[in-house]
Amino acid sequence: MLIFNLGRTEGTGLTKISIMQRVKQLFKSLLPGIFLFGFTVGTGSVTAMAKAGADYGMSLLWTIFLSCLITFFLIQLFGKYTLVTGETALASFKKHIHPAVAIFFLVTLTAHVCGSVIGVMGIIVDVCYEWSKQFISGGISPIYFALFFILFVYVIFLVGRTELFKNILAVVVGVMAICFLINFIILTPPLIQLAHGMIPNVPTTGANASAFLVIASMVGTTVFSGLFILRTTLVKEAGWTMADLKKQRKDAMFSGLLMFVISASIMAAAAGTLHVQGITLQNVSEMINILEPLAGSFAVAIFTFGLIAAGISSQFPNVALLPWMLDDYHERSADMTRTDYRLIVLAISLLGLVVPIFHAKPIAVMITSQAFGALVLPATIACIIYLGNQAELMKANKFSNFTNIVLAIIFAFALIMSYLSFQGILASLKSL
Repeated sequence: MLIFNLGRTEGTGLTKISIMQRVKQLFKSLLPGIFLFGFTVGTGSVTAMAKAGADYGMSLLWTIFLSCLITFFLIQLFGKYTLVTGETALASFKKHIHPAVAIFFLVTLTAHVCGSVIGVMGIIVDVCYEWSKQFISGGISPIYFALFFILFVYVIFLVGRTELFKNILAVVVGVMAICFLINFIILTPPLIQLAHGMIPNVPTTGANASAFLVIASMVGTTVFSGLFILRTTLVKEAGWTMADLKKQRKDAMFSGLLMFVISASIMAAAAGTLHVQGITLQNVSEMINILEPLAGSFAVAIFTFGLIAAGISSQFPNVALLPWMLDDYHERSADMTRTDYRLIVLAISLLGLVVPIFHAKPIAVMITSQAFGALVLPATIACIIYLGNQAELMKANKFSNFTNIVLAIIFAFALIMSYLSFQGILASLKSL
């Protein structure tokens, strides 16, 4: 009997170890997808989704679904390209198209990211400042929040290990996801509205031009070129080969699903409170004061924590994107410990002080970054269409007719979104 019990205990222990190992392997396999999700869903996404929910309820839910579907398709397509060729995006653009094309992406994506760093930190400190007023008379100065978050992100970067970077980001993303899902449960609109929101339409309430601009901003924050270019680097760093094709597709699907669920949750939070009250939204920080009488202090606290996590999760890859792209361009292994990279990241990080120091919204910088972002997406799709149809590169994995047709549709869609974005940018410039 004793021997039987010992054997049973040992078997149970082995089973527990096996389960833990499987969980760890699953978590590790999903890290690239979590990283991309954290890169995409930042304060820009929160602003766009909250604006859409406040102004149009859940009627633009289809835009989120379509954007996430396109993002999933492009993520797995760029990942597959690296699995087949062993090459990253910028290195391929440089080698197989022209060095000027790779430099174009380096310049435009860096400009976009710099504008994003300014905007992200501006929103985070503004929200923290408004929230702190509930506990401290006059609130805590935004400059202190900015210094804290800049230092937090930069110290993590100084460690220089990509794996630690991903693990910390996974924790932050987990906090963000839980916060926004709790908000969704508290503030969820009727299910009939969710169902109607999946039917493509452009709201007729208000100015149609405004609805088109909101749609363009929602697509722009989700379908981001830097995401797909960085994907190739993450796949190569993970050491995946064509044997990992299913793992790569599953990881891309996981990332796209997370984007849809969390983005829809943010929209629902605004639709279930602000829209039903007929309240429009200009700045995310306004939700701190508006939400409390409508949903209570707990919902406000959860939303605030989720927003901070969203900002930090996007700030991590934002500040490190240029070093990653430089290593990609020069076809060398990623090394975040280089002195020049640390100086570059420090300079980009310090851009987060622009808003709290000058007490103004960096409109010109944000408009410029949006313009660059609008330019990059069609170019990114055109490049992958060209590379994916090169038989000497892709061999038996050359893009099929179906893939090319889908890419052509996405390319046309990207051109339309770019046009809408520029229309909004020009309107913003005229109002300055």
